[in-house]
Amino acid sequence: MKFFDRPFVVPSLFLSAALIIGLWIVGTGIANRGASNVITSTGSATLDVTSNDAKWTVSVYRTANDGATAVAYSEVSQDAAAVESYFKKANLATSTITSTVTVADQQYNNNGPVTYNVHQEITLESGDVYGVQKLAQNIGALTGQGLSVSPQQPQYYVTNLPDIRVQLQGKAVADAKARAQQLAESGGSSIGPLLSASSGVVQVLAPNAISSDDYGDYDTSTIQKEVSVTAHVTFAVK
Repeated sequence: MKFFDRPFVVPSLFLSAALIIGLWIVGTGIANRGASNVITSTGSATLDVTSNDAKWTVSVYRTANDGATAVAYSEVSQDAAAVESYFKKANLATSTITSTVTVADQQYNNNGPVTYNVHQEITLESGDVYGVQKLAQNIGALTGQGLSVSPQQPQYYVTNLPDIRVQLQGKAVADAKARAQQLAESGGSSIGPLLSASSGVVQVLAPNAISSDDYGDYDTSTIQKEVSVTAHVTFAVK
């Protein structure tokens, strides 16, 4: 007797196939139901802050021909002393002054004489950010003395940024929760327990800045800043 000629073989095969298909449909339905029973939202929080630390670096330099670097070293030393004196006379609170080693970099001129750029950097750091700003704005007091100086832009920092980030993270999560609740209510549901939460990068930008970086940005050009944090949350849906 052939296999398909046996009693109940064909009905059993149809029944098995139907059972498998039915289980697949039920399983797929459960999976889709589980996927649709969560809602993900992104929230943000921003705080206006004032920098509480400033750094300002002034470079002094002289150019010397080969064999005349000793004079350049002496002139750079005098110029550096004048810059330090300018910093100290300001008598800024909680300030420190640091200097780099004087360096002579050879300049490569095509078929020309060998020359050297002798230079040194003097950096002022202070919690008096407005005092540093004023010194930088009055740089003419240094250049008017005949010094060869190259001032950089002052850099302004927020030293308590970790504390601010913690403060903003809670607000960003609350904002994300409110957004998730609105989305759920628009579909006739409500949010349930928090399933997961993650914090985005911290952005420290100039006021009203419109640019940002996916990996975080830290603008040091302004005393006033906007610190922002994002949070990504997932809730169950009831």
